[in-house]
Amino acid sequence: MKSMEGIQHKTVSVNGINMHIAEKGEGPLILFIHGFPELWYTWRHQINGLAALGYRALAPDLRGYGGTDAPDCVADYTCFHAVGDLIALLDMEAPPEKEDKVFVVGHDWGAIIAWFLCLFRPDRVIALFTLSAPFITCDPRFKPVETLEVLLGKDYYIVRFQEPGEMEAEFAEISLRRAVLELLSYRIPDPLYLRKGNLFGHPLDCPVNLPPCLSDQDADYYANQFQETGITGALNYYRNIDTDWELLAPWWKSQIQVPVKFAMGDHDLVYTMPGVKDYILNGGLKRNVPFLEEALVINGVSHWINEEIPDQINQLLFDFFSKFN
Repeated sequence: MKSMEGIQHKTVSVNGINMHIAEKGEGPLILFIHGFPELWYTWRHQINGLAALGYRALAPDLRGYGGTDAPDCVADYTCFHAVGDLIALLDMEAPPEKEDKVFVVGHDWGAIIAWFLCLFRPDRVIALFTLSAPFITCDPRFKPVETLEVLLGKDYYIVRFQEPGEMEAEFAEISLRRAVLELLSYRIPDPLYLRKGNLFGHPLDCPVNLPPCLSDQDADYYANQFQETGITGALNYYRNIDTDWELLAPWWKSQIQVPVKFAMGDHDLVYTMPGVKDYILNGGLKRNVPFLEEALVINGVSHWINEEIPDQINQLLFDFFSKFN
């Protein structure tokens, strides 16, 4: 597979788990953090592109994903566990005495974790580039899952993911392979609803309609990885949303204090959530991220922005990070 050429793989012991990482290149380190239901593989275009431009690209499978250990306990997937894993990884791959700060890129849940990384440990970050998920402080007045259910209903995917085992069983009924590919192929700028008995609204005797940016080989890689490991670890991040909300109380109204650039597509299902467009375009994000250089909304692009327009994203990353070299 051409996209895999030259990418090196290894497993390292960090924060009590074994973590699989993919890497390529030499130079300043860029840590790439994937989202749901993704893997290191979502960054394949960026790994190759930024390595060719003089950077060392490093992309782990987060805990619960791919080749990284998946602890059994739901409580082991909080924001502190995720950031703890990444700080331990940086301590190993970019020791503070040699490279005290690195560049960070995150997409989807990976963007949320990247925001947390910068919130908790800004001393380890040169600059941050996030895709699709803006930084939103956890308001102590509103419990997140309860609020989402009020706004978007009980079939909204985040609400449906909460009960351990329930979604796993429903995905198994249509096959986990199909469920993963349906999620990765969702390009509609509307909330994702997963109604029991009709999860994605498509006939099960028809193949999943893959988007142009996902080849059959890409689809096979994602599906095979999740078929091997299951999807419980990935869902457990969602099952800690309310726990994270409680844990983050000390950081209420805290700002992100590193240089940031943000980008998302105008067809992103996050962009069309209640209040998000106004928050991004009318100063809310800038208030919480005072060193935000730009919040870029790209026309015609969905949630899977780094897969859909990889060359443009690579150029944006290079242009932004070059300012700090």
